[in-house]
Amino acid sequence: MVARRAKVTVTTRRTTRRTPSRPRKAVRWSILRVILRSKGGDALVDPPGRDLLVSSAHTFAELASAIDRTFARWDLSHLHEFRLVDGRRIVMEDADEFEASPNDLDERSHSLSSIGLSSGDTFTYVFDLGDDWEHRCAVLRTDVDPEEEAGIVPSGILPIFGWGTIPDQYGRLSPDDDQDE
Repeated sequence: MVARRAKVTVTTRRTTRRTPSRPRKAVRWSILRVILRSKGGDALVDPPGRDLLVSSAHTFAELASAIDRTFARWDLSHLHEFRLVDGRRIVMEDADEFEASPNDLDERSHSLSSIGLSSGDTFTYVFDLGDDWEHRCAVLRTDVDPEEEAGIVPSGILPIFGWGTIPDQYGRLSPDDDQDE
């Protein structure tokens, strides 16, 4: 005796209307060149640099963190800021202990694309506002394919090329070199 299965047809019908959603902006990728130019106003001989793959969704706060990691910073208790060529600054939330300006922008709310940077544009990143580690940042190319550049679509900012020797942020040359500033 063979049991017969009942044939059941299930149909689904959407009973609610979809409201049109706003079109999502496509994530665009750029290559940003970052060169460590000076410390405390003294130009570095043979300055090191890194090329970073950055998306239009990454904020300046994420960019600061990526630059610090890329340049081997381990003491991140220092303030930093970005300086745009038009005089605006993109600052940390806690940077109010320095001169605040009404033109200052919050690094957590802005990205390269939100402030209108495009290929060829430059700006400065300064780490440690006391020691002034100054980095020149230049947008090398926009609308790049991350898979073509790096073989993946990264979730975070990704270093894809680099050169030069990165100086220790406290001038240490060995683990035994314990300089107090």
